Amino acid sequence: MRRERDVTDEIWDRGLQSERTRLAWVRTAVALSTGGLGATGLSIRQGLPVVAAVAFALAALCGGVLLIRTKVRFRRVQAALHAGTPVNAGLDALFAWLGTLSVVAGAFAFVLAVG
Repeated sequence: MRRERDVTDEIWDRGLQSERTRLAWVRTAVALSTGGLGATGLSIRQGLPVVAAVAFALAALCGGVLLIRTKVRFRRVQAALHAGTPVNAGLDALFAWLGTLSVVAGAFAFVLAVG
């Protein structure tokens, strides 16, 4: 006898994809926050323009916000996957994009000041 497949079986894979995605978000958040803090300290100690320090500090802030939101985002993703609805990571993606852009801006200011 053939088993009937429900919607959950079609969408939900019993693997660890959502857990790996959560870990990727955590790695991104930690890289932004620790890298941003380290680069901010380096910029201040080296007497670089304030723009570089502010950009790196903004990256650290974005990473911190992403890290704090990890649990909420994971629960939303799990609920959406089980319900078969689309996943919306708009706000988190915006913070990741803004943090990355801040790192680029800080690095650009750093290179201009040192070079």
